[in-house]
Amino acid sequence: MSSNKSSLAALTLGAIGVVYGDIGTSVLYAIKEIFGSGHVPFTHANVYGVLSIVFWTLTVIVSLKYVTLVLRADNGGEGGLIAMLALASQAVKDKPELRKWLLAIGIFGTSLFYGDGVITPAISVLSAVEGLEVVSPHFRKYVVPITLVVLFALFFVQKRGTGGIGKFFGPITVLWFLSIALLAVPHIVGHPEILGALSPHHALRFMWEQPGTTFIILGAVVLCVTGGEALYADMGHFGKKPIRLAWFSIVMPCLTINYFGQGALLLEDPEAVKNPFFNMAPDWALLPLVGLATMATVIASQALISGAFSVTKQAIQLGYLPRLNIRHTSVSDTGQIYIPFVNWGLFTAIVLAVVMFKSSSNLAAAYGIAVTLDMLITTVLTFFVIRYGWKYPLALCVAATGWFFLVDLAFFSSNLLKLFAGGWFPLLIGGVVFTLMMTWKQGRALMAKAQQAEAIELDSFLDAVFMDPPTRVAGTAVFLTADTGTVPNALLHNLKHNKVLHAQNLFVTVRSHERPWIGLDKRLEVNALGHDCWEVVIHYGFKNDPDVPKALELMRGRGCELEPMLTSYFLSRDLVVPTLGEGMALWREKLFAQMHHNAGAAAEFLNLPANAVIELGSKLEI
Repeated sequence: MSSNKSSLAALTLGAIGVVYGDIGTSVLYAIKEIFGSGHVPFTHANVYGVLSIVFWTLTVIVSLKYVTLVLRADNGGEGGLIAMLALASQAVKDKPELRKWLLAIGIFGTSLFYGDGVITPAISVLSAVEGLEVVSPHFRKYVVPITLVVLFALFFVQKRGTGGIGKFFGPITVLWFLSIALLAVPHIVGHPEILGALSPHHALRFMWEQPGTTFIILGAVVLCVTGGEALYADMGHFGKKPIRLAWFSIVMPCLTINYFGQGALLLEDPEAVKNPFFNMAPDWALLPLVGLATMATVIASQALISGAFSVTKQAIQLGYLPRLNIRHTSVSDTGQIYIPFVNWGLFTAIVLAVVMFKSSSNLAAAYGIAVTLDMLITTVLTFFVIRYGWKYPLALCVAATGWFFLVDLAFFSSNLLKLFAGGWFPLLIGGVVFTLMMTWKQGRALMAKAQQAEAIELDSFLDAVFMDPPTRVAGTAVFLTADTGTVPNALLHNLKHNKVLHAQNLFVTVRSHERPWIGLDKRLEVNALGHDCWEVVIHYGFKNDPDVPKALELMRGRGCELEPMLTSYFLSRDLVVPTLGEGMALWREKLFAQMHHNAGAAAEFLNLPANAVIELGSKLEI
């Protein structure tokens, strides 16, 4: 019992560090942007109204939507938009047209995650370093260079993994939450009447009296729920209970106290609106607070970077992105990965964002569209999961998700006002990633179609070969093929050029499924073809690491013994030739051909031994 309690405590501590770092640093800029926009007249009644809206936004979107409802939609214990997408697409698999649209919507939401992944670290670290301006205006010219140095250091250490420093994330973030609460307490004690803003009637009064202003400021209010999606995305790492416990015991109380402390400060000193968070601190605490805030924002950014690696790996497994070089940074934790292309691609885009926008206020204009659209997509997918997956009555499903849909739609609509002020930037990144993902998926489908058009049936081919069999040589040949039941090009080339057949021949197809994990008991599907030939299908979930030699070890005891030193792996390396005609637009076919050419080696992705791989090339027109 005590070990369960200690593991729950450890998981809760870890969840505070990884899951809530992002939402925990939103106190740096949310209130500043709401009042700094110039749309809210500075009156005591408006301070109460804004604080009430912030508190109830946290309650409705995070406490009710994510913590209470969305966390229930786990896919084999995993969360995140891709896990939700897999659940929704499985729930409507008997409705192909609807499934096609849901997949497109879900993949677009996943693409937007990258846009969010650029803006969030940029705005978080920049807003922390901007605390130096409160210490002294002379520091203003150093804010952007210091921000870039901090971000470069963060991305540079990714290749070493976060295992070593990860154990400090939880304690530092807990220290951050306790510090932001303590910072606010004296101000609340000085103006205890501010706690009246907990009542929803202040929010409702503000909305009723100033509907236009309310609509405009929702684009800034949404900053208080930055990182809400991380709650769901990181469910697989920590589980529902620690995430819920962390939210209700530490995170939400500390966030609420800090926001109300900022409100109390504004009642006392309206001039503090330039940076209410840092203006709450006494002079002696400013520099340590800037240091702690920078550490907290780095940890928040780390969670997003790790999330980008994880989402990319899942997208590759599901066939929406080409193979990339994926490195494991931990021997024990398979979830800790590093993808160089994603790491430096993100860093380049973040540097561009910091240099272009120059301040957290300007970046706040860019933030919101991507994240609110993601929230809207999550709500839509949740409806299909609970309606068609869980078979709940329609009225209950509409009631459960309809309210959240209206709230998300209001926030998204408000953020559309920021489209030309910078909102286009994350949308552009999301649009580029979406185009790449859909081009890769459709290009692969065109390749499969072209291969099937030229395919020879495997059973009849083997029957013909063994009527006058070629010389058999010792060892095992493993032919990797995209489709079952067809002759791999590599086998045809091997027979044509080498005129031999191995003693044992395996025709192996690797399949990824819309489930996070597939156990070893369901890893292999074996069909004996006779003449010491077997057709093998290897099944993986989108979070499993493909390892063909390890999977084929499960063949032992099925009449096929593989000796590693006598096993060769044959792959076809197709050169894609874009052609006019059916299929995609020519520019997309050319883009796909380039992506296919630059994709990581299949041998490396499937963990094949480098000294036992034979690649045979062929041209394929699409």
